[in-house]
Amino acid sequence: MAPSATSPPPAEEDPTVLTLRKTLTSESSPLALRFRALFSLKHLACNPSLPCLPAIHAIAAAFTSPSALLKHELAYCLGQTKNLAAVPYLRALLEDVHEDAMCRHEAAEALGAIGDLGSLGVLRGFRDREGEAVVVKETCEIAVARIEWENSEEGKREKLRQSDFASIDPAPPMELSESIESLEKALLDTKLPLFLRYRAMFGLRDLASPPDLPTAVPAVLALAKGLTDPSALFRHEIAFVFGQLSHPASIPALSAALGNLEEASMVRHEAAEALGSLGEEEGVEDILKQFLNDNEQVVRDSVVVALDMAEFEKGGQTEYALIPEPTA
Repeated sequence: MAPSATSPPPAEEDPTVLTLRKTLTSESSPLALRFRALFSLKHLACNPSLPCLPAIHAIAAAFTSPSALLKHELAYCLGQTKNLAAVPYLRALLEDVHEDAMCRHEAAEALGAIGDLGSLGVLRGFRDREGEAVVVKETCEIAVARIEWENSEEGKREKLRQSDFASIDPAPPMELSESIESLEKALLDTKLPLFLRYRAMFGLRDLASPPDLPTAVPAVLALAKGLTDPSALFRHEIAFVFGQLSHPASIPALSAALGNLEEASMVRHEAAEALGSLGEEEGVEDILKQFLNDNEQVVRDSVVVALDMAEFEKGGQTEYALIPEPTA
């Protein structure tokens, strides 16, 4: 990986950022605490009233970690900043063909979230690269389509309803005037481009929020059918959406995905974290604890983080982050 991606300049003398950076980059800190530090830094990096560059550099400093789970989450958070300062770190991660495919996929998705037209070349290159991991090729395909859509006249004309979710998604939701049946049909149609199927996915997500909507349970059940898709990337995104929704109707599908030892680790990890967001529901913690000694490192790590999330959910805290007060 390029030196600029592993050795970002130290944060300015902001004591909060420095404290969080120290926790995030410390291999001796518990993983759950490092995740809380990461999401605290993401909060700072996305706050328009604060200097964002120190937090972005602090997040990127942790790319030296051996943890694929952490590096993948770093890339996600950098994408959510929608800040061009994150682009060199993300490109370096994507271009490192020796890096874990799950991390490289997240870097490609993050470049799509940022919407940088200058990244189209590298994204198209890996989309079309012979012998490239399928999950990376598919993510690059979606990221290219997202950037092209965002910069198209058609995209600018679309009037999207304000989502309940603050995330920058890999694809914008389809119009909510679409029925659950038509969205489900598009979701499951493997002949459609992945970008359009993702649009159907996020359309169904928005029909499932808030959870007491009459369309919520039918939309969740429609989404659950996507967990049988041939694409591991697609299945992993369904699990991610379930984590956003935190709807109890998704627990059986998530439990089945986590418990399927033949399932791709990137799907099982996402299912574990989604269950963590449902930690206040009876039996969820017991399900997660069954996989604390799983054969897959990324699954074990995700379960640790998910159990921490479950504690947070039960505690009724407002945001999964712990931002220390600046020292005097």
